[in-house]
Amino acid sequence: MASRYWIVSLPVQSSASASASASASASDLWNRLRESVSRNAFDTSLYRFNVPDLRVGTLDSLLALSDDLLKSNAFIEGVSHKIRRQIDELERVSAASQGAALTVDGVPVETYVTRFVWDEGKYPTMSPLKDIVSSIHGLVAKIEDDMKVRAAEYNTVRSQLNAINRKQTGTLAVRDLSDLVKPEDIITTEHLETLLAIVPKYSQKDWLSSYETLASYVVPRSSKKLYEDNEYALYTVTLFKRVADNFKVASREKGFQMREFEYSPEAQDTRKQELQKLVQDQDAMRSSLLQWCYSSYGEVFSAWMHFCAVRVFAESILRYGLPPSFLSAVISPSTKSEKKVRSILEELCGNVQSIYWKSDDDVGVAGLGGEEAYPYVSFTINVV
Repeated sequence: MASRYWIVSLPVQSSASASASASASASDLWNRLRESVSRNAFDTSLYRFNVPDLRVGTLDSLLALSDDLLKSNAFIEGVSHKIRRQIDELERVSAASQGAALTVDGVPVETYVTRFVWDEGKYPTMSPLKDIVSSIHGLVAKIEDDMKVRAAEYNTVRSQLNAINRKQTGTLAVRDLSDLVKPEDIITTEHLETLLAIVPKYSQKDWLSSYETLASYVVPRSSKKLYEDNEYALYTVTLFKRVADNFKVASREKGFQMREFEYSPEAQDTRKQELQKLVQDQDAMRSSLLQWCYSSYGEVFSAWMHFCAVRVFAESILRYGLPPSFLSAVISPSTKSEKKVRSILEELCGNVQSIYWKSDDDVGVAGLGGEEAYPYVSFTINVV
């Protein structure tokens, strides 16, 4: 089931520029937020989102980075969802592994979101923000490319197996006939041969009354029905080899389909072995791809959350200014509490200009990338 989270930040105002009641440390602001949400929107989950002290850089670099953040977020989120859909597809045909929980760094996905800790080893906080974003984007792009190759290999084997299965289960016009024809059904001598005819189910009387006249030198009463499905019947007919081509032409003119067939026990055994190998290959590749998807989903999701930390850091500086002084949080509101939570955040934002962020309908005006804009930093992540 999909989960939706808001990642928000509120400015921590300095006591030098605000009244005593409005000024608060990040800890004080967090306590006020938690108490207000608990009192007015008790069905809303609230967690601290720990953003490290990242390297600010220049204002120009932040502005340039902000132009890429939305596009990069859409890309990373899209890859995460692609891997999740691939897992769902693989699990539908692999009941043994169905229901396995997705994890990130060994913990459930939702726990990772709500207890996020920055990985200094992967993403040093002293690196420029642009380099961190580039590193995350490169990692996710590599995983996406790898997934395309692995999925293509699996789908190729799957398509080959589906094609064979269609031949085994399709109508007589297209299916493999090797399991329907026995050695004693086929006569092959120096002068005689047996042909196989696919006769429409409701034209069998026509076939039986006419096949002996479709060419000269057809062995009388040699036609025998071997099999019948919902649309066609499979008949044999024995004749002299020299008239076989004429017989095939005349049969097609009357609406009878002649199937080329050569009985070969060796070829039949080879086909069975190939089918068995394809089934084994498909099962092995499905299992391998599923395990890779579980692992890669965790990698991509971890990268996405680090990206979100960079995004909330950069947007908070651009919104609130320097030095960085803000409180960030992860919120999971119920649908009925959304408006109340927005009101709480706006009140704690302490921005006297917040009225200008509202439309006439008292909802957030459209922001960058189609997201609504508020007097505080806020964006939504959807975990599927």
